[in-house]
Order: sequence, then C-alpha cells, then structure tokens
Amino acid sequence: MSRSNPHGPQLYEWRHLDVRDEAAVDELIRGVRPDLVVHTAAVMGDWGVTAIGSVNVAAAAARYGARQVHMSTDAVFAGGSTAYRETDRPSPVTPYGSAKAAAETALGAIDPTAAFVRTSLIVGSDGQSPRERLVHEALAGSSGRTFFTDEFRCPVSLDDLVGAVWEISDSGLEGAQHVAGQHSISQYELAVLIARRDGLDEERVRPALRGARPGAAVIRLDCTATQAALQTTFRGARAFLRPPPSPA
Repeated sequence: MSRSNPHGPQLYEWRHLDVRDEAAVDELIRGVRPDLVVHTAAVMGDWGVTAIGSVNVAAAAARYGARQVHMSTDAVFAGGSTAYRETDRPSPVTPYGSAKAAAETALGAIDPTAAFVRTSLIVGSDGQSPRERLVHEALAGSSGRTFFTDEFRCPVSLDDLVGAVWEISDSGLEGAQHVAGQHSISQYELAVLIARRDGLDEERVRPALRGARPGAAVIRLDCTATQAALQTTFRGARAFLRPPPSPA
C-alpha cells in the first residue's frame, strides 16, 4: 500500500485504498486473497490512518489468512542513552509514536504470528527518499533548512531494509523485529554524508541545536536479535553512504 504510485517501472497493479475505511479494506483483501500483507501506511499526525487503519488491515489480513508484516518506527520509544532491544516496551512521547505503538499492540492481539519491523531514518540511493530530498533542497538554496547536531538516530539503507523485510516475511519470525543501521549518528552528520556521497558542497550543510523541541532527541535501536536471525547485513550510514570510488 502506498500513498501514491511509486516512481520507476510499474511492475504491479496499484489500487487506491483508504485504510480508514474498514469495509473497503475487507473488500480488497477478500478479493485479492494475498499470501502476504506488508503494511506501510502511516501519516504523521493522523491517528485514523496510522492506528485505526492499521487495525483494519490487520483484522482483514488475519480474517483471510495472510501472513502479516507491519512497518513500525523507533518513535515508539522515549529515547535516552541506552539502545532499545526488541523486547523493550514502547514508551512513546509523540502522537505519531503513540499511534504506531497502538498499531503494534492491536496487531499483536489480532494476529500473534505477525511481525512488526521497527526501523529508523530510511535513506535511499537515488535521491528520492525524503531524507535525501531534504538535503538536496537545503543545498540548492530552496529552503532555510538546518540540521541538528544533537538529535541522533540509526539511519538504515533502503536496500538493507527491503532485504530484511523480505527475509522476515518469508520466515517464521513473530513480534517485534529491529532493522536499523549500525551507526548512531546526528541529523547533521547524516546530511553531510548524503551531500558528500552525491558530490554536493558539504560545507553548506547548516548545523543547529535541537534544543527543547518536543519528542525524543536520541533513539538507538539494538538490532542484535533480529540481525542474528537474518542474512541481510544492517550496514551503518558511514558505510552505505560512502562516496563511490573515483574513476582510475
């Protein structure tokens, strides 16, 4: 499920669906009868999509016997100096984190065999991911965007995340799974790494302090248990954003 048809080759049939509409969700899943549902729909600030929509999808997928993998987030945690393991209880401090935590809880009750994948900032390789676009727009001068030096996450490569989700989908893994990068880095360092990889002027990345903004400043995911169960390696941002070698 996608908010809009993704860019690139159209290899599949795309159908519009409002996940808040319980009857429409049931009708689609009943008609398609999928073997697997990977649920990614979420809108920050919209409880109906993020929480209630997830309940509707989980209930219909369970009703028609589909394997379920739900995409969640590190925002279900309050943050702090200790990395969160898969077994740690959610402790959200934002509306988005609360909605995602509610979706996880509902999914676990509806289908205990389902898996939910908590991840962090997702970075692609073609400039199209939201994080890449933010950096490109900031350095193009089209925004006054600054990047916090005191906000830390564990960014993950889109390629690594896709590989891990496919493995989880095809496995018997249940419950919380953590898929994030090995490096905990600041928002500012991530922007510098993206600029450097893409041949942009990293000196133009503007640092700033996060200060007392709401939400968690530091969230680290401990992926040890999930990584041990999978073949896909969760690389750190300093590895997957390394600039390509210069031509000989």
